[in-house]
Amino acid sequence: MAADAALLLIAAAFLLPLAWLVLASVDSDATLRVSAPGSPTLDNFSAVWTDEITFTPMLNSLLLCGGATILTVACAALAAYPLSRFRSRVVRPYLLTVLFTTCLPITAIMVPVYGLFVQVDLIDTMSGTALFLAASQLPFAIWLMKNFMDGVPVILEEAAWTDGASWLQSLTRVILPLMGPGITVVMIYSFIMMWGNFFVPFMLLLSPEQLPASVSIFTFFGNYGQV
Repeated sequence: MAADAALLLIAAAFLLPLAWLVLASVDSDATLRVSAPGSPTLDNFSAVWTDEITFTPMLNSLLLCGGATILTVACAALAAYPLSRFRSRVVRPYLLTVLFTTCLPITAIMVPVYGLFVQVDLIDTMSGTALFLAASQLPFAIWLMKNFMDGVPVILEEAAWTDGASWLQSLTRVILPLMGPGITVVMIYSFIMMWGNFFVPFMLLLSPEQLPASVSIFTFFGNYGQV
């Protein structure tokens, strides 16, 4: 009985915020208390589902994160290929250096990055922001891509070389098609990490019409109140 009661308390702790979210969404006078709305209404949804508040930021997020994800996967594949296929003393130190860059907090490098973007005139541009997002996800993407690429037998490449294929042709026509699940994992992981990134677009994008959903949602607290 004690275990069941503890599980019920834990379940209530998770269900109460969700119940408040549902009830407050149809309450025109919602507060921070969980209570049934006096007169349910859908006005809250009609106020939020507009081009300026929802649809444009969502489209910006798709363009920004989608473009950065494609760039990340392409660069990670090109970087992982020599690390996976060529044996050298510098491969392991290089991989450890790449892994170390993933430990750097994004806030520690944003000041020099912001100054650099101002100098090269990339500030407040979707392309520049996508480029930096791709660069920030590239180290971990290289690690993932290399591990998946190690699982593709080298003999398949050698057979392609025998038929006259170049290294780029063997990469694009032999290795990458066999790495479908691995590439999908890298794409999904990179896209999710970029989609939830708030700090980078908040610092590098200034125009309201270019802000992604992760930043525009933050403005709700200042423009529309906490509830």
